[in-house]
Amino acid sequence: MQEKTKIRGPLTENRRIIAIGDIHGCLFSLQHLLEKLQLQPLDQLVFLGDYIDRGPRSKEVIGTLIDLHEQYSCFFLMGNHELMFLRYLENRDPVSWFYNGGQATLESYGSSNGLDFPEEHVAFIKNCSFTFETGHYFFAHGGLDPELTVRDNVKYYQPEDFCWQRVHMRTSFLESRSYRWEKTLVCAHTPVPQPVLLDRLIAIDTGCVYHENPLLGKLTAVILPEREIVQTDNLD
Repeated sequence: MQEKTKIRGPLTENRRIIAIGDIHGCLFSLQHLLEKLQLQPLDQLVFLGDYIDRGPRSKEVIGTLIDLHEQYSCFFLMGNHELMFLRYLENRDPVSWFYNGGQATLESYGSSNGLDFPEEHVAFIKNCSFTFETGHYFFAHGGLDPELTVRDNVKYYQPEDFCWQRVHMRTSFLESRSYRWEKTLVCAHTPVPQPVLLDRLIAIDTGCVYHENPLLGKLTAVILPEREIVQTDNLD
């Protein structure tokens, strides 16, 4: 597709929105999902974070996302794994990042410590946003406090907290559906066997990287506003 067909600008509900769940270094799965989506020039892609770690091809995933941004309107959320990576670069404390799959990312870059990561890739991660919001949707990697409105969540929490939040995914809330926020939250972060499609909650982390678990192992996208689910099995 030619560059001129892409429209820059804020995320809007006037064009199709496609949200994509946790990739975690699963390049081939991402490529196959994008093929299945049959992307159109005006599509808006919202990537919900956790592009790196655990899976085998984090470097190639980041490169693919950078290339996609040159062709489509892409919106990249910060995941907790990107956050851990940036904290590692700041203080060189590898414990939490390595424990959560950072070693696989280093191996994909052929790096012993991450100091020689391509500047373009580090800048890409640093430029990821913590949230996106439209008239009817709120996008975050982790989620929102289910007992607060969107406005109060933004008021009382730090932006990075939205990378980690998962209280809303507890069974009690999924069953009662008692969410105080007034928009539909679209999130990932917490692996589920099937996408969660509720009035005020769409959760699409179906654990692509955990393909050894028979209940998980799929990469999921949701097309909005139709709420159409598109998936691929793990191919990595």
